[in-house]
Amino acid sequence: MVTTRASSSRAASVEPSFASSLPPATPSAKRIARSKSNKSSSSSASAFSHAPTTATLVWLAVSLPLVIWDTGYVLLRPLSMPGGSLHWPVWAPYKLYGEVDHIYGWKAFHAGNGFTSAQGLLNAIETLMYLWYLAAWLFSSKTEGGARVLSGRGGARATLFGYAAAVMTLSKTVLYWANEYYSGFDNIGHNPLNDLILLWIIPNGAWLVGPTYMIWSIGGDLINSLNSTSRSKRD
Repeated sequence: MVTTRASSSRAASVEPSFASSLPPATPSAKRIARSKSNKSSSSSASAFSHAPTTATLVWLAVSLPLVIWDTGYVLLRPLSMPGGSLHWPVWAPYKLYGEVDHIYGWKAFHAGNGFTSAQGLLNAIETLMYLWYLAAWLFSSKTEGGARVLSGRGGARATLFGYAAAVMTLSKTVLYWANEYYSGFDNIGHNPLNDLILLWIIPNGAWLVGPTYMIWSIGGDLINSLNSTSRSKRD
């Protein structure tokens, strides 16, 4: 009886040491596959993707050449103004516009008004940002579902630049209008209403509508991407 109890005691003492010497259990192939699948779906859900709308591309195709033309006139004054060596033929239409809006004419130039050149400098910065956005879409985009799409970190950066440029354009245009209002329409108040609508309100109003649309369109994609990333982190 004593021998039996001693054998049982030795067996019990051997079992824990034997169990501890076994290698740790490894996850099954199904668990590994499921984990990889979850990581893959999480990363794809949070991946950034943006495609410029047709309206955005049309707006940039029309507005960018005009802004470059305008910026050249502003930053090259007085050579680009009437009587200057660079005025004809590139900036000849500005003879009329300088009479409609004195901020572009001799009145503001002789008064040393710096607003014109300041907004021209901002125009140049915005244009470079828009060109970066377009260049990224033209040369770095991928085709998905028949559309050219900006994706990844580089695509997100270019899209953010496009969004920021649109915000800058809208803010500057609002400031341009507000400057006239708070100065008692000093630069445009001399115009008949018909001329004012045709030659000032409609052209400058376009730079309120176009950037606002871009902010709404691009901003929607940025918000969707942020929401998607937030959900994937919670999951």
